[in-house]
Parts: sequence; structure tokens; C-alpha cells
Amino acid sequence: MDEELITEWFDRYADDIYRFLAYYTSSPDVEDLVQEVFIKAIDRFDSFKGNSSPKTWLFTIARNLAIDEARKRKRQDWRKLINTYQSENEQSPEELYQLTESKSQLYEAIHKLKPTYRDVIILRGIEELSIAEAADVLKWSENKVRVTFYRALKALKLKVGRVSYD
Repeated sequence: MDEELITEWFDRYADDIYRFLAYYTSSPDVEDLVQEVFIKAIDRFDSFKGNSSPKTWLFTIARNLAIDEARKRKRQDWRKLINTYQSENEQSPEELYQLTESKSQLYEAIHKLKPTYRDVIILRGIEELSIAEAADVLKWSENKVRVTFYRALKALKLKVGRVSYD
């Protein structure tokens, strides 16, 4: 039963989790992490109390995995290798999902934001989670989500000029 429910959630939320992880890790190569989110969901299904939606619970797992992944990368110092690869090839993997130049700039600007701003921009602005859902994922008050999202948007606009969400 647990696995069937998780499979249903996978069908419903895998694309959202993929986008979240791609923005969060600044890499489109997150398929393994997406699978790991759902494996952890199966393993930890007993800890799901139903106090939040399955989507916010899965986002919480995804965020924690992304943080762990960033720590691993930092220890292994792969950033230099990735930056060298990108500068040599002029384009990132899969041409940043074939984004237009302005969307590519937005993608890069989001990644350069401080982590709290990046988290709230991705959850509220890109994944369109409600204030309550984002607060649940981030373990913040709803007011902190509102204020941080406002400040994050302001910082993002400064980084890219006028931001267009088309």
C-alpha cells in the first residue's frame, strides 16, 4: 500500500520535484536525486503524519537531499571542474533546458542568491507553493516566508534588472 501511494505521488509530483532540484542544485542532471526522494519517501512513509500535504513533505525530503548533495560536492571540490567545463563549452548541459537568454540569466541569478532567498524564490515563485506550504517545507513562520520572499524578489530584480516571468 505504501509503495502504491508513493508511486501515485511520483506520477503526480516528480516533475515538480525535478524542477525544484534542478533550480536548487543549479544542474539539470538531477534524475538520481528525484529517484532518491521517492525511495526515502518509501523508507520513511511511517514518519508522514499527514499534517502537511504529500507535496510539501516530498519537497522537504528533496531540499534535505539537495543540501546533503551540496555538502558532498563541496567536500569533493567539484565546483572548479564544473566551472571549467562550462566555460570551455560556452553552454551548460542540455542548454539549460533550452531556455531563452533572459530565462538563462534568471536561472543563474537565482543560483547566486543567498540560500534563504533562493529557497523561497524556488518554492513560492517557481513551484508556486502557497505561503503555508512554503513555510511548512522551510520550517519557517508564514510571516517569515512573506518577508523573505519580498526581499528575495527585490534582490533578484537587482541582479537581473527587470525580471520577466513569461
